[in-house]
Amino acid sequence: MPANALVRTTLNAASRLATAPPGRVAYELFRHPVRRSRVRPAERELHDRARTAELLVNGKRTRVYRWGDGARPVLLVHGWRSRASRFTPYVRGLLDLGMSPVAFDAPGHGESGGRSVTILEYRELIGRLAEQDGPFEAAVTHSFGTCCTFLAMAEGVPVGRLASIAGLAEFTYLVEAFTAILGLNERLERDLVRRIERHLLPDAGDVWRRFDATRRPELVTAPILAVHDEGDDVVPYRQAQLLRAAYGEEQLRLITTRGLGHRRVLSEPTVVDNVLAFLAEPLPLPLPLRTDAAPAAPVTPAA
Repeated sequence: MPANALVRTTLNAASRLATAPPGRVAYELFRHPVRRSRVRPAERELHDRARTAELLVNGKRTRVYRWGDGARPVLLVHGWRSRASRFTPYVRGLLDLGMSPVAFDAPGHGESGGRSVTILEYRELIGRLAEQDGPFEAAVTHSFGTCCTFLAMAEGVPVGRLASIAGLAEFTYLVEAFTAILGLNERLERDLVRRIERHLLPDAGDVWRRFDATRRPELVTAPILAVHDEGDDVVPYRQAQLLRAAYGEEQLRLITTRGLGHRRVLSEPTVVDNVLAFLAEPLPLPLPLRTDAAPAAPVTPAA
């Protein structure tokens, strides 16, 4: 029996007797990345060239990476079960543009300590790095890193422009996707929501509204490029459509790819080229919403 099917059968059956024990198991599975991604051979040389430092976030040792001379800093924010080294193609391109990439391995990921991470810990990291290295001329985000960065920007962290790749917009989708993947019943889903509110993110307010990247578009005025594959089976294409509806076509430029899925879209050369072209466009000072930018070249990758 596949692992997910075994978990589904065991937890759903146990929940008929008592919700608490299987609910605790589901909650622990939800908040832990389970496994850490390793640095790939193609990433190693540039990964090892970074200047590294550490920040302590909520008691967790967090690895920070910096390249370049510090001029024109650009923040790179990875997603769940990922790491900073996945942005290697962007680091190379940003250095060629005279920009200075800054990245981190979130707690529970890569070379950082801890076993779990929350959106608030991402938010703290982004804010503290903005104080040390910013203001950021731009940010490039992937997956879960997108909603974390939108939160930071909405709560005052200055970022000149944002490139979102396979980005998550709705915080509620995390629970929907998790329960769908494991096939959890409604009792366990409700129990998981309660545990997130009471234990994972206590005192954070209405987390389902606060952490929704589409809820307060007036607070994020930077130009946005969203790249999303129409067949993404991890973060559905609908999440990009929600972002476009919230921010409008004048502020948010959407590029749709085909055949790249959720992970390969990040490193696809045509995607990288379009993101770098977007970041290279002149920004006026101060950094308001641009309405006169030429559209990026279309992406037509092979399936």
